[in-house]
Amino acid sequence: MKVLLIIILLSFSEIVNAQVEWLTFEEAVAKTKINPKPIFIDVYTDWCGWCKKMDAATFSEEKIAAMLQGDFYPVKFDAEQQETINFNNHEFKFIENGRRGYNELAVALLDGKLSYPSVVFLNEKMERITVLAGYRGPDDFYPILQFIGSGAYQNKTFEEYQKGM
Repeated sequence: MKVLLIIILLSFSEIVNAQVEWLTFEEAVAKTKINPKPIFIDVYTDWCGWCKKMDAATFSEEKIAAMLQGDFYPVKFDAEQQETINFNNHEFKFIENGRRGYNELAVALLDGKLSYPSVVFLNEKMERITVLAGYRGPDDFYPILQFIGSGAYQNKTFEEYQKGM
């Protein structure tokens, strides 16, 4: 009985202390080819204060971290990443611009609207579901994750989904 209780407590502890294991974009694309599920991309920059706040307040929330880890392939993507990314027979390169610069993949994912933080949801076929620009706290963000993670976005608007909750 004690062993079972310890195992249950350890399992609960792992759930409570859930953290997102962030992948690179390339890792997520490779994984979804083997085991299809949506990709969640956090597009950020190192200098973005709201990005850091979203990391600390939203992505660290246990239920959000658990859902990101379980229902998506979570990607942390630095919009100013200098490494070239190969995707869909295209090279996405770093473009110098002013004091900083940007990666062309960030431009493609965000339709040229480089606003941070932004999150992008891709379906299993690498088609964009939606882009959300700006900071979202845990209470605002969790229903959006549920909506997309459940697949409800395929046949309902977010407003219809919320009314049925």
